[in-house]
Amino acid sequence: MTTLEGPPVNLQRFTMRDFADLARRALRDSGYSMKAAARALNYDPAYLSRVLNGKQKPSENLASALDSLVGAGGALAGIVLNDDEAARVAKSAANPSRLDAGTVDALAGVLAAYRRLDDTARPKSVIPATVTQMKEVIRILRAARGPHRDRLAEVASEWTQFAGWLHAQTRNDSEAVTLLNGAVELADEIGNGTLAAQALNFKGYLARQQGRPQGTARWFAAAANTPGAHPAQRIGDYLQAAGGLAEMKEVDLALRMVEDAERLMDDAAALPPPETAYWLTPNFNRLNMGICVLSLGRYSEAADHLRTGLAGLPDDLADAPWTWEHKDALRRAVAAA
Repeated sequence: MTTLEGPPVNLQRFTMRDFADLARRALRDSGYSMKAAARALNYDPAYLSRVLNGKQKPSENLASALDSLVGAGGALAGIVLNDDEAARVAKSAANPSRLDAGTVDALAGVLAAYRRLDDTARPKSVIPATVTQMKEVIRILRAARGPHRDRLAEVASEWTQFAGWLHAQTRNDSEAVTLLNGAVELADEIGNGTLAAQALNFKGYLARQQGRPQGTARWFAAAANTPGAHPAQRIGDYLQAAGGLAEMKEVDLALRMVEDAERLMDDAAALPPPETAYWLTPNFNRLNMGICVLSLGRYSEAADHLRTGLAGLPDDLADAPWTWEHKDALRRAVAAA
């Protein structure tokens, strides 16, 4: 993994700066200048300028107003620590050997907001703040002690895989692989199969974007067979591994993997999706089935799965950048049917 050195940061400045960076990028992506945003929100331009330049902490009202303006669904406002959370995290940053549960909760909450932000913002816009936060969490983890360390390691592993996912989406391939490998190591350190499987899943996604069906099959199959993986994860991984095998003309092996996925569907339906992969609903796996059968040349079936999967996405996920691949697959399936 990347070597992460340096003294602890001032967490109040830290979250202010990252909110400012994300808010500026979100406004730009939504077509707003700072002056236009101030007019739309009816806020003093000088105050908004201080916030967007990281010189002043946003009020809860302003954070929520900016969130609504860019259509972030609460994710942008969610990255701002309240005063109590900021104080807790600052103490742990200064003395990681005295890590407490409140700090881990606060960092997990910020990470959850970042994950949700990925559903509305362009990945490139989320990367800088994500990587900065990730490095600080790993710095705290390295010196952390006590009963809450393993849970912080879970947060660090998820943060690292999320950073790798963002880089994979923007095709910073070597950085993505480095981060995803690091996420697997952190997950293995604490025996968390769900997190390890998700990081391997993202390596499979990257291989598919690279047009490497052998790598696609390898990494998705590895994810599906990771001890501790959730049944919903395993379904999606088997289906996507089958897609890679189909691209290699290994049709019999691909069909056996589809059968493996189908045998898990009742188990998956009986459980909520894992918190670290909240999107893995039965409907979402229609998208994975669509990708799979498209590779098998079953175009009408693929179109049906993809159309149903996309139509069933919650409103806050319907236009997520990661859906572009599935929308393109639907167009290809319809054209070939």
